[in-house]
Amino acid sequence: MRRLLILIVFAWSAANAQDPEFSQYYASPLYLNPAFAGTSVDHRFIANYRNQWPNISQAFETYAFSYDYNLDIHNSGLGFIVVTDKAGSANLRSTQANFQYAYKVKLSEGMVLSSGVNFGVGTRSLDFNKLIFYQQLDFAQNSDNLPPPPGNIRLEGKTYFDFGAGLLVYSRKVWLGMSMAHLNRPNRSVMDEQSEIPIKTSLHGGVRIPLYNGIFKRERTASIAPSFVYKQQGNFDQLDLGTYFFYEPVVVGLWYRGIPIQQNAKDNISHDAVVVVLGFQLQNVEVSYSYDVTVSELGPISGGAHEIALKFKIELATQVKKRKKEKFIPCPTFNRD
Repeated sequence: MRRLLILIVFAWSAANAQDPEFSQYYASPLYLNPAFAGTSVDHRFIANYRNQWPNISQAFETYAFSYDYNLDIHNSGLGFIVVTDKAGSANLRSTQANFQYAYKVKLSEGMVLSSGVNFGVGTRSLDFNKLIFYQQLDFAQNSDNLPPPPGNIRLEGKTYFDFGAGLLVYSRKVWLGMSMAHLNRPNRSVMDEQSEIPIKTSLHGGVRIPLYNGIFKRERTASIAPSFVYKQQGNFDQLDLGTYFFYEPVVVGLWYRGIPIQQNAKDNISHDAVVVVLGFQLQNVEVSYSYDVTVSELGPISGGAHEIALKFKIELATQVKKRKKEKFIPCPTFNRD
């Protein structure tokens, strides 16, 4: 019996399985590293949306929602994040719900080490009714009266357990972290075969440089924050390098994604995108938008990628909490001191 055409797509997906990624990676800190859990003293809620290659019909859409909080009396942080990604006319969808815990140790005055773990449950599914198999491709037939799919093809949804961990060293102005996801290499094949998620390793860091003089008024916070993220997963690696500029309440960012020294590598996209970010930060609300200008061989025909991030914080306005807040080292970021 002939194989179904869609098998080609699944084979490619299995060989090149990478996680969805956000260009605004510090606007989704729990997705980047579980050690970021609880690095804000407030209740922190974050929502992210990414539409990649919108000019290609039914390409990639990714949604994420996270919540985290600092348990300062236990030197700990708790976090929860849900990420879902969908693509294709058959609605191939991957969803993962993760619980995170981070423990923090004071290394010195103003320097903290945070170690985090991530426990998750994932699912992968697709709408089998929207698949057309090779045996069904008979243009003389009425599309409303297709024969049934071949009986030896077994397609079903998949549920799996996932585990990851990370470390983060940070102060008010400098941070450096490393995380590893999918340490147990879960199988998420929907064809009752092996399709393991490769281990993803991420190295990330940055520095926040306050700007107090010159054209910037002292009563308004101003800073720049150069940072980087390097990721490796399976045969794929990626470097994001750039900087944010913050002049209260406006945030502007410019990033480059790619690895120029690998421009001759056959299996690597060495020049991927230039990312432009624009956002606003108020007291408890932050919103930002970014656009990926595709510079790889895919070119502008893809439509680049649009991304929106919304962060909302709720303070506990008690005097005890305020006193603790003054002593706590805030999340590594580019905003207020």
